[in-house]
Amino acid sequence: MENKILGLHHITAIAGDAKRNFNFYSNILGLRFIKKTVNFDDPGTYHFYFGDEVGSAGTILTFFPWGEGIQQGRKGSGMATEIGYSVPKGSLDFWQKRFEQYNVIYNKPAEKFGEKYLTFLDPDGLKLELIESKTGDNRKPWETDEVKADVATRGFHNITLTLNSIKATAAILTEIFGYKLIDQDVNRYRYATDTVENAAIVDLVELADEKRGHVANGSVHHVAFRVENDEILMHFREKIEEYGLSITPQIDRNYFHSLYFREPGGVLFEIATENPGFTVDESLEELGKNLKLPEQYESDRAAIEAHLVKIN
Repeated sequence: MENKILGLHHITAIAGDAKRNFNFYSNILGLRFIKKTVNFDDPGTYHFYFGDEVGSAGTILTFFPWGEGIQQGRKGSGMATEIGYSVPKGSLDFWQKRFEQYNVIYNKPAEKFGEKYLTFLDPDGLKLELIESKTGDNRKPWETDEVKADVATRGFHNITLTLNSIKATAAILTEIFGYKLIDQDVNRYRYATDTVENAAIVDLVELADEKRGHVANGSVHHVAFRVENDEILMHFREKIEEYGLSITPQIDRNYFHSLYFREPGGVLFEIATENPGFTVDESLEELGKNLKLPEQYESDRAAIEAHLVKIN
C-alpha cells in the first residue's frame, strides 16, 4: 500500500450562532447535515459536519459554533482564507439569484486559472467560492428540494492559504505531501496532487507585507488532508517529525483518526484517516438527526443537551 496524501479530507471553521450556521449550510447552500456532535475539547460547544450523502472525504466542512458575540476573526497571513467548492458549469446564474433571494453577500463572477468562480460570504464572514472546474467533477451531489443535482456543490475544489512567504509551506506540500506546482498567476501559486481527481488543489497566495491574521468567528481553524488508514497516518507522523516539526500523537475523533501540526507559515494542518467513517454511530438514513456524543461525555448527556441550543 502506497503512503500517499489523497487531497483534502475536511476543513474546519468557526461560526457564531449555531442555528444560523445550520440554516445557511443545510438550507441555503444545500449541503447534507451529516453529524451533530460536540467539540471533544469543549463539550458545551457543538461541532457540526456538512458534506455529501455519506460524508465523503473532500466534501466535509465542519464548524465550531461558539455562539453570538464572539470575537470576529481577521483575515491575514498564516491563515486559510478562501474555501473553494466545485459546482457544475453553467450553475453560477442559479447561485447568484439564490444569493440575492437570501441576502447573501457575493461578488460578480470572475475567472482565475481558466475557471469561472463566484465569491460569497457566509453569515459570519467566512469567504467561500463556487468554482466551475475546467476538468469537470463527477462526484455525486447531495440534492435538496431547492438545490438540484444540476447546480449542487460536488465537494471541495481547493483551499487558499495566505502567507508572507510561500517557500516553507510549499516545501511541506511538495517534499512531504507529494504535491506539485501546476500553475501560477502573479502571486497565487497553485499546487495539486495527482492521487485524486477532486479536492486536490492548494493555492498559496504570497503577500509579503500582510499582517498576521487572527482565527476567530468567520475564519478557518484548520485544514485536514486525507490518508487511507492508520498505518499511512503514522508514516506521515514519522516524516513530519524527521522534518523537524512538532506533531501531536494520534487522536481518535470517532469518525477518523488524526494528527495535527502547524506548518511553517502558521496554518494548522491535520492529517486524517478515511476510517471508520460517519456511519460508525448512526445509520446512513439517520445521519445528522441525533446528538452524538463521544463516549467520555455520554454520562453528562442531560446537562450537555440542556446547555446546547436547539437548531432544528
